[in-house]
Amino acid sequence: MRRYRVAVIPGDGVGKEVIPAGLEVLEALAEREGGFELTFDLFDWGSDHYRATGLMMPPDGLDQIRSSDAIYFGAVGSPGVPDHISLWGLRLAICQPFDQYANVRPARVLPGIVSPLRAVTGPELDWVIVRENSEGEYAGAGGRVHRGLPPEVATDVTIMTRAGVERIFRFAFALARSRPRKLLTIVTKSNAQRHAMVMWDEIGAEIAREFADVAWDRMLVDAMTMRMTLRPQSLDTIVASNLHADILSDLAAALAGSLGIAPTANLNPERRFPSMFEPIHGSAFDIAGKGIANPIGSFWTGAMMLEHLGEKTGADRLMRAIERATADTSLHTPDLGGKATTRAVTDAVIAVIRGENL
Repeated sequence: MRRYRVAVIPGDGVGKEVIPAGLEVLEALAEREGGFELTFDLFDWGSDHYRATGLMMPPDGLDQIRSSDAIYFGAVGSPGVPDHISLWGLRLAICQPFDQYANVRPARVLPGIVSPLRAVTGPELDWVIVRENSEGEYAGAGGRVHRGLPPEVATDVTIMTRAGVERIFRFAFALARSRPRKLLTIVTKSNAQRHAMVMWDEIGAEIAREFADVAWDRMLVDAMTMRMTLRPQSLDTIVASNLHADILSDLAAALAGSLGIAPTANLNPERRFPSMFEPIHGSAFDIAGKGIANPIGSFWTGAMMLEHLGEKTGADRLMRAIERATADTSLHTPDLGGKATTRAVTDAVIAVIRGENL
């Protein structure tokens, strides 16, 4: 029996609804598969913890989860807690020390879901966006001086290192090579950002020579938004900086039907630290507590986690169950234009896992 220990951090808002739903689905899947066992360690870190203690997680939080095989994360952010405190106090406080430098976000139109592009069907939109997740525009370098005075100045400095850029490009090219189309698009803004992004372009071209079997092109980030909406079939694997990929991946999720279905993996590819898996929809406090949050993103995230752990058969089975559920439009939650509840979608996916020959 293969055994895995997973640190579970539901976090804030709908994270406290979709992560428990994901745990139910993962437990049902492990029971069905029979070859592996998941042990979940629950951590109540987040904005409620901050209100009680002044910290988003305990000072020794990283040590508490360091030995986990993976981290299953819900969302962070809450009214009344400044976003920069919640983000840097929890999510980034895990991603950066654990060197989870490759953020991977697949996007495709699942069965039964209609893209806002209307004419687009599944095969025309099947992307994986690779986001540099450790430096760039979110490196945290900068500061403020002369606060509250007329000459007040605030800076956020983009930091790109050759080592950081090389490793994300090698990761992205290798991922593109593993996909049928062997196609990579590099996103840039080197026409306006003439230092860091020019280096980004130059290193991308250098690394491309190591992957002669991968076709690649380069696209300015603003033009990329147009290409994603007008020519989605021309894209496959995409690599972009921390900020650019953050924005483009939300666009990709929306074009695939909803932020509620989209997963992400924060990977430490060398596996020196645990990797973290989360749906990308955020805490969504406007619907929190109503029982209508879409749990599909947390289920797909669970499938990515299983594949990372080496349980590809289980991951594939879970994806088939997800697709069986989304194909039934009566199981669409409000973000997809339906009336289904979190509970109904969860029960349906579990029923498929337990009862169908997937």
